[in-house]
Amino acid sequence: MTALAPGATLGIVGGGQLGRMTALAAARLGYRCHVFTPEADSPAGQVAAAVTCAEYDDLAALARFAAAVDAVTYEFENIPLASIRALDGKVPTRPGPRALQVSQHRVIEKTFARDHGVETTAFEAVASADDLARALARLGTPAILKTCRFGYDGKGQLRIDRPEDGPAAWQSLASDDAILEAAVPFEREISVIIARGGDGTLAAYPAVENHHVDHILDTTIAPAPVTPEVAAAAVGVAETLATALDLVGLLAVELFVTASGRVLLNEIAPRPHNSGHWTQDGAVTDQFEQLVRAVAGLPLGDPAVVTPTVMKNLIGAAVDKWPSYLTQPGARLHLYGKGEVRAGRKMGHVNWVGGAPPVQPDA
Repeated sequence: MTALAPGATLGIVGGGQLGRMTALAAARLGYRCHVFTPEADSPAGQVAAAVTCAEYDDLAALARFAAAVDAVTYEFENIPLASIRALDGKVPTRPGPRALQVSQHRVIEKTFARDHGVETTAFEAVASADDLARALARLGTPAILKTCRFGYDGKGQLRIDRPEDGPAAWQSLASDDAILEAAVPFEREISVIIARGGDGTLAAYPAVENHHVDHILDTTIAPAPVTPEVAAAAVGVAETLATALDLVGLLAVELFVTASGRVLLNEIAPRPHNSGHWTQDGAVTDQFEQLVRAVAGLPLGDPAVVTPTVMKNLIGAAVDKWPSYLTQPGARLHLYGKGEVRAGRKMGHVNWVGGAPPVQPDA
């Protein structure tokens, strides 16, 4: 794998905040970025050298984009698989279609993990109301019914507490491609982000603990306050999956930790991840630079912790208090350039370095 020289152009499919922060990291290494997105004035497009504004399934636009860049990555996984396959046939695309295919479908994802010795939550594929009834009988309640595709931040999922609630849940989900997962009595949620280079080299960040509000990540504590055994098991899962996928780039692995110390896979994402934003201020090499290094064929950076860090998402109107964070000791503010504030929309984040954050401004 030949490394891209400074001055090369990295293509980023997707125009959100993950693409924005990837483009900023690429600029530090001397690369230009060209963003492909259907969104005008996108967060990533605001900081890129070039933007192609087109729908993700526009094959002619994708071909022009491929001809203008030296390598391609993507910043979220809800992209048509056919689009990434089309790009991969014209320009090096990292991660490739395989990682996207596995991560886009919850049943495929969990089956892939099990096939490679990774323990998951108990699950059943569900394609009809009758399937759901049988799955509830096997898994019991409570259980979580989810769409297999396009679900994130709690979208496309419903909790079922009683078997008799199944028919209404199925009607509400409005999908014939679903998964039922047994609810896990977990002690905490953690995640690991791992990089894998083209030569197979692995570099894992330490496990972090995640806290959600209304199914959206609210706070990440790095490193996670877990035993060395749990931390090692979590990294081991990430190493297994990144290698099995033959991934070049980043893989985020979300996990549940039970009271007995079992580590169970929840889901994966082959891209930078919200729970890795702490690395911008708390690690030797942040996750965005690490992605650029992997995609460009450079040596992977050091993922070690420089200082304990707490990351807090600024969601919806919480961003209005951004000036107060500029005066707080240890706080480092990152805003995404989004013009419209909406409930549930991620507008930015704050990293507190050196320990726990002070009282929140609205507390």
